[in-house]
Amino acid sequence: MINKDFIKGRGAQKNTPNKFFQHIYEIREDFLEFCRLEGENAESNKTNYIPIFPKSIVNKVDSPDVGMLYSMNPYQGCEHGCVYCYARNAHEYWGYSAGLDFERKILVKKSAPELLEAKIKHKNWRTKTIVLSGNTDCYQPAEQKFEITRKCLEVFLKYRHPVGIITKNALVLRDLDILKKLNAEGLVGVHISVTSLSEKTRRKLEPRTVSIQKRLETIEKLSENNIPVNAMLAPIIPGINSHELLPLAKTVADHGALSFGFTLVRLNGAIGQIFTDWIHKAMPDKAQKVLNMIQECHGGSLNDSRFGLRNRGEGKIATQIHDMAKLARQRYFKGRTFPTLRTDLHEQFKNGQMRLF
Repeated sequence: MINKDFIKGRGAQKNTPNKFFQHIYEIREDFLEFCRLEGENAESNKTNYIPIFPKSIVNKVDSPDVGMLYSMNPYQGCEHGCVYCYARNAHEYWGYSAGLDFERKILVKKSAPELLEAKIKHKNWRTKTIVLSGNTDCYQPAEQKFEITRKCLEVFLKYRHPVGIITKNALVLRDLDILKKLNAEGLVGVHISVTSLSEKTRRKLEPRTVSIQKRLETIEKLSENNIPVNAMLAPIIPGINSHELLPLAKTVADHGALSFGFTLVRLNGAIGQIFTDWIHKAMPDKAQKVLNMIQECHGGSLNDSRFGLRNRGEGKIATQIHDMAKLARQRYFKGRTFPTLRTDLHEQFKNGQMRLF
């Protein structure tokens, strides 16, 4: 049974302290009681969009086990509210909490398309795939209002630059016209996140994401248009969705995915506090069991920063999950390959001039 104080429509159930701040902001019980008696809300649950003005937009990824060299994020913070999201910690660098602030205070980078264009036109830039959403989802609800991702895709198309997209939102289909043009020249790959086949689980873990059915339809629609799709079955959380790995793999394969990837959940930084608080409120009957299983996969700790192990995990539970993934690839993805994107076209379009030879 879900705790009666559970905040519906949000993943995190509180704001954790910002590690960079000397002082801690907290709402006291006497203030909450005062608000109750007065019939007022202690704080607003409304999402706020806050414009920011970065000097650059393309980030070099130094982590050796992430699988991308460059990423860019049109938005910081994410209204999807996935309780396990590793990107939550980054919100502290902006002066906010990794908890509810991450979902309620969305930082909007309206200048992203111009910054991207300047970056890939620079004489020193050497073409490498840039991944949209290396941190937060580029097709989160804010995109419907601001259309920054679409404008960035237009820049990638104009300069024939390879781009990867990671999302769990069906809004990506809005830009199918641009994706088809990019794909015609081997310049785009889409990674769709599917965490569970259970709507009940999805609503708890990822409260403001689109339904599982919508994501499967998105994979199918992209595949019908020959746009390569990799399914991200991540994170795998022991005791919550680990039993679904095989059926998840089969289902995304049946809908046209060319490959799949997965990671074991890791709860670094403030996410450990957020997830622990959330699971005791959302799944109190299994909370401690799940936390113990996660710890078993990470050397007895919820917080695991070891490169090579932090996403893979270790121990018996992790080994069983990796064995299931190996079986799934043999059974459902034999003969399928996610393509390598082309990097040889951009140089010709970099300065708007075609080469003669």
